[in-house]
Amino acid sequence: MTRQTQLPIPFRILSRTFPQGEAVAWHAHAEAQVIFAASGTIQVYTESERWFIPPQLALWMPARIPHRVDMISDTELRMIYWHPSALRKWAPDRPLDYIFALAATPLLRELILSAFKDDISPEKAELAVRLILHELIETPDIPVFLPMPTSTIGRRVADLALADSRMHLGVSDLACRAATSIRTISRVFPVETGLTFKAWRQRARIVLAIDQLSAGRTISQVAADVGFGSTAAFSFAFRQVTKMTPTAFLHHLPAAVVPADMRKP
Repeated sequence: MTRQTQLPIPFRILSRTFPQGEAVAWHAHAEAQVIFAASGTIQVYTESERWFIPPQLALWMPARIPHRVDMISDTELRMIYWHPSALRKWAPDRPLDYIFALAATPLLRELILSAFKDDISPEKAELAVRLILHELIETPDIPVFLPMPTSTIGRRVADLALADSRMHLGVSDLACRAATSIRTISRVFPVETGLTFKAWRQRARIVLAIDQLSAGRTISQVAADVGFGSTAAFSFAFRQVTKMTPTAFLHHLPAAVVPADMRKP
């Protein structure tokens, strides 16, 4: 009698719907995955970062990285998981061992959604998920991550600063409300985030701006909402963080979410 070796399933898919405010608790997978919100916006936390993922973006999550997912709005999640052996066999020659977000191009979006169709054949589903791996490297990364401090004091200051997107509170006000000192903030943030508090706060504003731009708001609206005195100042800060202008960022998004005044005739 011979024993038949059972081959691992190369990939699996999972579709779930969540109401606003629900969360998926801390967990990790043995497989790598793509997280895509067909509708709704999510925040994905790792131990050291926070990612804002609206429907216009997708997130690549390597295997065995603990993370949690918060639903900012009613959300339809589509998740695809690759077994390590399939990833080694199918992945292109770019390392996929780090987290990154990317624009959900029309092709990437259709590939993801097609894998979930009830009438798709196993062969076509496999082709779709194999092509997704190649599409991941064809689309520029979108820097929607924010390194988060790890200490209690650092998190308290970060939460206060994120709630003050228009920069009404100065660092002394934040220090007072967080029951700490400016000196402690100046010491904690470079150690725990790799950024000075000033640079971290600027990045936080740009990450919030990316979320709003992805939702279809105009550049001038977003600049005002995240506390910049002018569109020019916002564009300068945006480029410092992302290495592209807000206009260039919008051109990386699907046409459906680009404000009408930014579209080419």
